Amino acid sequence: MQGPPSQHVSSPRSVLIAVIAVIFAMFSVTAGAAVAKGLFGDIGPEGMTGLRNAFGALILLAFWRPWRAGWPNPAQIKLLLIYGVNLGVMNLLYYMSLRTLPLGLAVAIEFIGPFSLALLNSRQWRDIVWLIIALAGLIMLLPFGSGHIAVDPLGALYALGAGAAWAMYIVFGQKAGAVMASGRVTAYGTSIAALVIMPIAWLHAGPALLVAPTLAMALVVALFSSAIPYSLDMIALTRLPTRTFGILMSVEPAIGAFSGFVILGEDLTLRQQVAILCVIVASFGSTISASKSLPITPEL
Repeated sequence: MQGPPSQHVSSPRSVLIAVIAVIFAMFSVTAGAAVAKGLFGDIGPEGMTGLRNAFGALILLAFWRPWRAGWPNPAQIKLLLIYGVNLGVMNLLYYMSLRTLPLGLAVAIEFIGPFSLALLNSRQWRDIVWLIIALAGLIMLLPFGSGHIAVDPLGALYALGAGAAWAMYIVFGQKAGAVMASGRVTAYGTSIAALVIMPIAWLHAGPALLVAPTLAMALVVALFSSAIPYSLDMIALTRLPTRTFGILMSVEPAIGAFSGFVILGEDLTLRQQVAILCVIVASFGSTISASKSLPITPEL
């Protein structure tokens, strides 16, 4: 693995690779979350978060072997610590919200974090247009006035906290990816997240974490919720500006609603289907903006 990448203007092909990586990562992580939710009755969201990060770290360390490029310097370690702690907190709060909220709704509320980040970093009028469209979709995903879906206040607070950590994950993931190869950042960051969350997981679930079927399912969740999507996210973060990555992630509430419907049987209303169309349009529009105004970003 090479050292810090050189900076140059991203090509249209590079932007396309980043967009594909983000979309695939979102499908992977939401499907993994749906599977993980089925294990909450055995080990709770705390235990599931701990096992997910632990297995994810082992997979990523074995695949990337980040130590081959030498140990991080003090400045890199600082970035990795912030990135890893945010990653662990984001995962824990997100799973805590899933305990009482439907998957699509939890993702929609959590998205307030990267959505706000995209808005703060907006520099062009067309970005505002895509943000408005995405916001319209998010409002429709929230069950205002529907009556048949009760929003648990504590679950909503957990989702909001996860959204704040998600925004920090985007910022520091890009900063770390600018000074280290993306595979090293992902492997070290997930390892730090595991070290932070595993004590909490053990305090909550104890020996139940070591049951063979639970470990097997947790390994599957770790693969689809951590190892694959975080590696793909780091590829995208080194090819897209922060605002474009944040806007592109607007499609995740729609993907979360779709995964909840397919895997958990959570129904989609007509309003939610229209919302999916809004967020897809916003995502597509932000991708066009990225291709026309290419950022100066490091690449692998």
